[in-house]
Amino acid sequence: MKFKKTCVIFIPVFLAIIKDDWRKNETYSIILKVNRFTFEKEKGERMKTPFERLKINESLQSALSGIGFEKPTEIQERVIPGIINGFDVIGQSQTGSGKTFAFLLPLMHRIDNQKNEVQAVITAPTRELAQQIYNEFLKLSEQLPEDKQIKAKAIVGGTDRKRMAEKLKTVPQMVIGTPGRINDLVKTQELVVYTANMLVVDEADQMLDMGFIEDVDHIASRMANELQMMVFSATVPEKLQPFLKKYMKNPKHVHVEPQHVTAKDIKHVLIQAKHNDKLSKLIKTAKDFNPYFAIVFANTKKTVDEIADAMSAEGMSVERLHGDVPPRTRKNIMKRVQKAEFQFLVATDLAARGIDIKGVSHIINYEFPKDLDFYIHRAGRTARAGMSGICASLFEQTDQHAVQKLKEKKISFQLEQYKNGEWVPVKPSKKASSQKQEDGIYLPKPRKVKPGYKKKMDEQKKKLMKKKRRNTR
Repeated sequence: MKFKKTCVIFIPVFLAIIKDDWRKNETYSIILKVNRFTFEKEKGERMKTPFERLKINESLQSALSGIGFEKPTEIQERVIPGIINGFDVIGQSQTGSGKTFAFLLPLMHRIDNQKNEVQAVITAPTRELAQQIYNEFLKLSEQLPEDKQIKAKAIVGGTDRKRMAEKLKTVPQMVIGTPGRINDLVKTQELVVYTANMLVVDEADQMLDMGFIEDVDHIASRMANELQMMVFSATVPEKLQPFLKKYMKNPKHVHVEPQHVTAKDIKHVLIQAKHNDKLSKLIKTAKDFNPYFAIVFANTKKTVDEIADAMSAEGMSVERLHGDVPPRTRKNIMKRVQKAEFQFLVATDLAARGIDIKGVSHIINYEFPKDLDFYIHRAGRTARAGMSGICASLFEQTDQHAVQKLKEKKISFQLEQYKNGEWVPVKPSKKASSQKQEDGIYLPKPRKVKPGYKKKMDEQKKKLMKKKRRNTR
């Protein structure tokens, strides 16, 4: 009790002195002695801010403070010092982990704004993602004093090429854009990058999937010989390794494992559907949810078009997004998304990945993705900025393997149906009550185990998987 009393007496005094001397750039250390507190005042520097400890310059620290950004995320803490010190870096983290600032901040710190030459190139797989990165740059740039300003240009496809070439006559110090358009301008020497010694490859696995690695390779080959490369990706596929080995020297590999693969406030729902009636089930489900804004995911461009056409025929407010949608239309759709001018966006994974859409209340999966990591990316579109969200998936018996794999990643599903104006859990039928139940999924058992049963079951599974592959083509 004596110790507690002493704490109560001494701590307010200690805090009062700190408050009084804070402006004098003085720090304190507390020394605990048996039953009382004493403290010593040390002349010297004040306590360093989190970004100051990462060696970010004062101008950028002030800019971060100006936009309300006070504490670095884990990926930022772990990669920024390495990038500032000139190391090659591979950063693995999920959407929403703060990786954009993880490379923007050290690049802006290192760029010499007195040199009128390209010093850094940032590549992203889609126009929308490149534009988002550029917008994040502008947020910081607006907070910088005039003598610390950095010139940057967004270079993306779907824009007037001649006008872009004209703008490049004022040489930027940083280039942010899509690999195809940057490569086109590099080939014609309208964009000179041999002076640049910093290259960022964002969403590298998606670059690989979309066939852009060759363009990135060509850009990198035209840059400075002593090239520092920073690669950010949710996954690092084996097929990406040759490219990484070609340009990276002993890269620092930082893998940020999320505490939860998806946000805690996402409810994962399974809705039973039959294959021959799946489209009408989707439309009914979408109407029953009546979301503020929902993204409906499908695996192919053809399926996206079929869903969007069917929803439109039902009078629903819907737009589509996939690789065949013209650039101007895509840009217009994204503007309308931000203004919440329609209720449903039907999209493929590659078209939607990396795009920051605010206010997504629901995700509806018409089908499970072939690569189950994409399920996590899909779900990550909702429940952002402290909000809750629902990720609903139409579920067929052939999807049991996918659900089981996701359960192994600690994702918990609820089987639900719409009844009497509300979504309620599905109660097991009498037949199902004697069967194995996992998250509302009933796995029938044979009455008797006959010789060769396992072999027959394996053959049936293979047939079902083949049928599923045919249906998703």
